[in-house]
Amino acid sequence: RHHVERVADRCRPELVLLSAGFDAHAADPIGSLGLDVDDFVRMTTFLKQVAATHCHGRLVSCLEGGYNLEALAESVEAHLQELLE
Repeated sequence: RHHVERVADRCRPELVLLSAGFDAHAADPIGSLGLDVDDFVRMTTFLKQVAATHCHGRLVSCLEGGYNLEALAESVEAHLQELLE
């Protein structure tokens, strides 16, 4: 968080582009980095805050990965719900 905030403060982005890769989920057969749905929600919340601070909330999220279909569906749903709040 600290490093992202520092870079954003320095760069002052006009848009936050989020590569929404859900292969970091613990159940994913490829990434298996140990994250869960709540971790993705927290990251989404944080990046929304960065976008609100620096670029009037402009944030684009592009689906990039996730290979366990159940974990992917849960993670994408939670991510989209957080984006819409």
